[in-house]
Formats: sequence, C-alpha cells, structure tokens
Amino acid sequence: MNARSKIGLVVLTCATLCALGREALHGEPGPPAYLIGQIDVIDPDGYAREYLPRAREIIKAHGGKLVAAAGAAATGSQVVAVDGEPPKRVVIYMYPSMAALLAWRNDPAYVQVRAIGEKYARYHTFAVEGSVTN
Repeated sequence: MNARSKIGLVVLTCATLCALGREALHGEPGPPAYLIGQIDVIDPDGYAREYLPRAREIIKAHGGKLVAAAGAAATGSQVVAVDGEPPKRVVIYMYPSMAALLAWRNDPAYVQVRAIGEKYARYHTFAVEGSVTN
C-alpha cells in the first residue's frame, strides 16, 4: 500500500468514525450522503456483464439507491453540459449516511468487484452529504 492509499484510508476511517459518533451522540443518523460518479466506460459489454450486476447487489446491501444515471451504458438519458464538457457517463447514488457510503466503498466484496470494473472503465467519484434541512 503506497503513502497516498494510506492517507486515503485514514481520511475515510476518520470520516466514518465521525459519522458514527454523531449518530451515537445525537441518537439519529446524519444526513444522507450522495455518491457522484463520472465514468468513462471503455468496454460497455464487459462493464454491463461482469461489473454492474455484482456492483449493484453490493450497493443495495449498503442502502444505496440510484438517483440518476445518464450517458453511455445508461438508461438512454444524456448528460447535458451546463458549463464545460460533459462527462461520458454520470451516476448519482444516495446512501442513508456517509458512514453507509464509506462502508460500501470499503466492503472487501466491492473492492474485488471494483477491480473488475476498472478493466472496463475509468472512474472519478466523490461523495457529499445532503442538506439536513428541507
């Protein structure tokens, strides 16, 4: 594991502990968390056959729900550029909390599936917490 990976793991661990601590202190879960992914699918057939079914199963097991998907290998909706060039594919998933999102991403089963997905796609993903006010 290189230094960058170790730092990333420390950051994810701290975020998870912070989210779990908030829930323990206040007796309620934090706000929902959203995973936003910009994905460049290189091999749509391999991606759809070997990665997607297994990834979706693990996402669902961690409470993840698909909010939106557009672009290549998606439902037919297109990504609309507002500023700059649009990515080829965008997905947005909602999780019950940042802790749930990070638990999904660090699940050993997903780590294995992600390695398969990386044969077929390049990922740029990030997470944000939702607003606690409506």
